[in-house]
Amino acid sequence: MTLRVLAFSLFSFALGASLFAAAPSVTSIRASDASLAEEDRSADRAAIRAHIESIFQAFIDWDADKVYATHSSDWRGFLANSRAPIRGIDEYMRANGFDWPKDKGSKPSPDPSRGYRLGDFDVIFYSPDLAVASFFGEFYKKADSTTLTRFRIMDVYAKRQGSWIQVASHTVVDPIWRLEQMSKPLIVSPQVRQQILSAREAVWRAYFANDRAALEKLIPEEVIAIDDGSAEWSHRDTIFAGAKAFAESGAKLVRLEFPKTEIQVYGNTVILYTTYLYEIEAKGKRTTKSGRGTEIFVRRDNDLVNVGWHLDSDI
Repeated sequence: MTLRVLAFSLFSFALGASLFAAAPSVTSIRASDASLAEEDRSADRAAIRAHIESIFQAFIDWDADKVYATHSSDWRGFLANSRAPIRGIDEYMRANGFDWPKDKGSKPSPDPSRGYRLGDFDVIFYSPDLAVASFFGEFYKKADSTTLTRFRIMDVYAKRQGSWIQVASHTVVDPIWRLEQMSKPLIVSPQVRQQILSAREAVWRAYFANDRAALEKLIPEEVIAIDDGSAEWSHRDTIFAGAKAFAESGAKLVRLEFPKTEIQVYGNTVILYTTYLYEIEAKGKRTTKSGRGTEIFVRRDNDLVNVGWHLDSDI
């Protein structure tokens, strides 16, 4: 080995040894984390929990100014229905249903029938001024303690000017609770009932009018139909062909009624149990048909699509 090579090797070894000595070891980093975790932060934990509870109460009170004040101006994150990251407090306010900034300074409108609960609450500190809180939060009806909505939440808190404030969050409707709710029948309000009945009638009228554009919107690819008097089950192509054949025959729908309809709604699925009556005019002659039916609709975005039905004639 030459003197130059030997000298370079000794220099490299010395440099590496000094860098290794200067760099914190994995063990020392873990020890530092452990000491931070073991530090008594009970006061900070209590302050963060109280802050989160004040946010829940602010939403019950629909207090726009309080909601605004409890979140940082540079807030980031996702809410239950977010389709893109929310950037900043103004976007956050609008995403929560506030008419912002018009609602600034507006009078709160408390709902005394609702309360809130927190469960499995946990806070971990990653620095003196940075913490993450994970928990379940829900709104409930005070009269019978029924849960109205349950969320699974991870909030990020920063200590600024001596106080904790929420700077980020990832909030979703608790998936397990959502699945439980989807198996329970929903209450059908008069407005929702009318929307369902209008969608059902639109399908029937589009069929008899051979309105292809409407049929393509109302009847999806996966539709399965069992029609009265047919030994075969119908699919989208045969349904469209039937509408076309009816129009080409020159027949016209002159009367359409649904004397009785009962509705069940589970999540995004709507089931109708109905009686029907329609009158057709063809070549100057009118024919009336009536029967019973079961019709299934599914909500997709803001539309209802007819995914299947089973019709039979009156006995």
